[in-house]
Order: sequence, then C-alpha cells, then structure tokens
Amino acid sequence: MPSVRFFSGETVPLEMHKVRVVQKLTLPDIDTRLAAITAAGNNTFLLQNRDVFMDMLTDSGVNAMSDRQVAAMMVADDSYAGSATYTRLETRLREIFGMDWILPTHQGRACENILAQVMVTPGSIVPMNYHFTTTKAHIVLNGGSVEEIIHARGLEVTSDEPFKGDMDVAALERLVAEHGAGRIAFVRVEAGTNLIGGQPVSLANLQEVRAACDRHGLTLVYDASLMADNLYFLKTREAACRDLSIREITRKIADLCDVIYFSARKLGCARGGAICVRDEALYNRMRGLVPLYEGFLTYGGMSVREIEALTVGLEETMDEDMISQGPQFIAYMVGELDRRGIPVITPAGGLGCHIDVMRFLDHVPQPQYSAGALASALYIASGVRGMERGTLSEQRAPDGTEPLANMELVRLAMPRRVFTLSQVKYAIDRIDWLWQNRRLVGGLTFVEEPEILRFFYGRLAPVSDWQQRLVAQFKADFGDSL
Repeated sequence: MPSVRFFSGETVPLEMHKVRVVQKLTLPDIDTRLAAITAAGNNTFLLQNRDVFMDMLTDSGVNAMSDRQVAAMMVADDSYAGSATYTRLETRLREIFGMDWILPTHQGRACENILAQVMVTPGSIVPMNYHFTTTKAHIVLNGGSVEEIIHARGLEVTSDEPFKGDMDVAALERLVAEHGAGRIAFVRVEAGTNLIGGQPVSLANLQEVRAACDRHGLTLVYDASLMADNLYFLKTREAACRDLSIREITRKIADLCDVIYFSARKLGCARGGAICVRDEALYNRMRGLVPLYEGFLTYGGMSVREIEALTVGLEETMDEDMISQGPQFIAYMVGELDRRGIPVITPAGGLGCHIDVMRFLDHVPQPQYSAGALASALYIASGVRGMERGTLSEQRAPDGTEPLANMELVRLAMPRRVFTLSQVKYAIDRIDWLWQNRRLVGGLTFVEEPEILRFFYGRLAPVSDWQQRLVAQFKADFGDSL
C-alpha cells in the first residue's frame, strides 16, 4: 500500500476522505458523567447517547457512510418480492465471494441463529479460533458446545506476532481424533478475533484449516464481519498477499470456505447481514428460516435503502484507502498509549484499541469485573464510552460459578471514518491521566444480573466510594475543565 511521510518525521494517519456532513457532540461535565454512569448501572451499554462525547463502544452500525452510499439509498426498489434492490446486492456478493447461494438477514447474529439451528445438534462441537458472545450463545442454545483452539501466541498480550488470530490446526486434528468428525457441526474461523484484540488471521493459516477440513469432511464457516480490517493486515503483513489486489485477496479467502456470513453493521457500513453458501443443498436447509425469522428472501428483514447502501459499501471495501483508515487510526492510538507506558494489546489489531486491564488495574481482582470498572472510570474521566471485553462478557456456569476470561480488556472501537485525530488525542490524554491515577479505581459487583448475555443489560455498583474519589482528583487536576 502507498505511504505518506511527513517532512517533520511525525507519524500520523492521513485521512483519504473529507468530511461533508457533521453531527453535533456534547461533552458533559464530570458531575453529570458520574450521575449518568450511576443511572446506567455502571454498564456503558445503558448510557444515553446524549451523555456520550466519543462513542467507542462498538464499530457495529456506527460507521460513516460514503456519499455514494447515501445517494444509492434514493434509488431503492420497495417491492416486497422480486426487488431490483436485492438483485443488485445478490449480484455484488456473487462477484466478490464467488458463491451462488445468498440469504439476506437483518444482522450478523441472525446469520448465527440460522447456522446454529441448521447445523448444530445436541452434543455437537464447533471448533473456532475464538468465540464471539452471540455466536457462542446460539451454539449453546441449540445444544452444542464451543472449543476455542486459538494458537497459543494469540493470548500473548504483547508480541510482534502479526497474525495472533490464527487457529491451532494441530489442536483441530486432536479434537477430531478425540471426538470423531461426526460430532463436529462445523469449523468456524473469525476474521479478526473480536474478544482478544481484533487480531487478524493469515491466509496461510486459513489454507491449513481448509486442508484439515478436507481431510475429515468438515464444513468451514468464515465470519467475515471484520474482514475489511483483516484484508488490510493481509495486504500489509503477509508476503504472499502484498502483490495481490484487495479483490484478489478476498476471492482467495472465499475460495477456501464453504459458508461466509457477516454483519453489515461492520462489513459494508450499513445495517443488515447475509449468508453466502457454496452448496445448494445446505442453502435449501437454511432457506426456510429466513421467511420464518427475518422476512422474505429478497430483503431478509433489511430496509431496501440499507440494502442499496450495503451493495455500494461492499464494493468500497475493495478500496485500499477505505479499509486502511480504521487500522491506521487504531495503530496510532495503540502506539501513543504504548509510548506512555500504558498497557495495550500489541500489535495493534482491527476494530479498536484494546487496553490490557490486568496490567492497568492489577490491584482489582477479576471477580470484581476489572474491565467493566475501567470502562466506567474512563467514561467518568472523559465522556468516552468504551466496552468491557472480559469476565463480565462471559456467562456463569450452570452451577453458578464464575468462569474468568482469558483477557480483561476495555475495547475502544474506532468506527470507520468517524473520529478526527484531535478527538483521538483527547481520548489518549484522558486515558493517560487515568493511568496516573489508576490506584483510585476499584471494582464492581452485580445488582441485577441477567441469565443470558448479561453484559448487554446487567447493572452493577461500585464496591466502594472509589468513583467519588476519582471525581475529586479530576477536579483537583483539571479545575473546571470538561
């Protein structure tokens, strides 16, 4: 990919787009922020957007659309059946992925629901490089279980390893030998391991996984939700991909897979999703669930305007300038925090910057949801809304015990083409202040704990008055500054 060097020697990402539509932001004062996070039960998901300055909760559904996407929404065909809008999407997906059978859905977890209902049976196993919360929930709900077989280097918080999302293929072979191929519902590879730092998967590893699936007659399913970032890393980090176009790399990935599904909230910068299937018989087994749960086969629960925007967004994903913006901003943020000695996951991955809470708050025990506590503290200190990715995002065992996550992270998502560099610098500054005052931060405890996906809407309370002490220190250091 081409690079731009600054004469000063400074290394900063250069936006290859201009901003033409803006949305007003507000930055509440710290007392308002404390009141807001308290009302939200110390769960950043439950904050009101009016109380948020920088929304780094997720990159899902909050990416900026291009002018071409907005324009495309004006030519949508509203027909319930036989819509020309859907035909354009279907054609684009076939061009990009080379699969004939397409099922539209309203978002990525709807794809997971259909895949799990059709392919997972009681007692079956789904090996994957790493789980995602909703993926695992759908598999378990249908009687299956998840086996995470991420390569050991994937759980190293700091390293120079370029592809920490790679699957351990030897572990996959051992799993098949132990349980038999008949118990494997499918093998899932997530392109950009969401819960451990958005770390990419190499093409070489995917080829090895494909070979193992062929040896045992297994179906390979690829979660392409974070594929845009993964494509950037393949182009810049894997020698075999450097001379290939983004479109060529995408086709090489697709040719290795039996099923590709994605959330358009991430891939394509619209709201929706789709399943692309190579085998017609498998497609026919899934097809009936779309009108049952989603909508008709030519919209799948999506607005036709979103479908038009998605069709353009998928084509724009083949543009190097478009897919490079997010990873470059993330790398800048990770680099600046790391330079200050603030513990982050390295190398920088996709999706967002990930703070390593086990080192940041080494005095807060995991059972007190240290990542959730840091997300709460960061909002109080800055108005920046991040997301807990740790023990709070796990699920209690049936006997009530608390499984501890492999990592405790605060994810600061970087929605594509949304933030300016000055806003990112503001977030870095407030994280730096919080790092200097980290001993003030304490833990959290549940006051309302849902049984399923508790991190979405559970409520917690601080275990002490640490939030009031944090506010007092902020006022002492910043005065009346927001």
